Amino acid sequence: MITFAGMSLPVTDLDRSVPFYESLGFTTEIRNGRFVLLRLETATLGLLELGAVVEREADRLRQFVQVELLADDLDELYADFVARGVPVPGPPRDRGFERQLQLRDPDGFTVEFADRSPR
Repeated sequence: MITFAGMSLPVTDLDRSVPFYESLGFTTEIRNGRFVLLRLETATLGLLELGAVVEREADRLRQFVQVELLADDLDELYADFVARGVPVPGPPRDRGFERQLQLRDPDGFTVEFADRSPR
């Protein structure tokens, strides 16, 4: 049996990215120099601060990186984000094959929340 444990992202600035991901429900588990390990339930998200490299390569990186999460109630999640000032561009939308809510992290990577219940 294989279980997906997590992923890592390059970021420009940990002091900007960590609070963003914490606002989504992640908790900081380890902080060591330019690396932070965040946890959400059983999975982890590593953030590696690469500074200007991320800024220079951001347009190319954004095409290939998307953090995907599941949520029980997208409308409730959206209302919570709005109430707490989490930058979310609009309410959940139906894409035909899934209902989802998208936002961008501080480096412009897509963070997508999909409805946990299958279609």
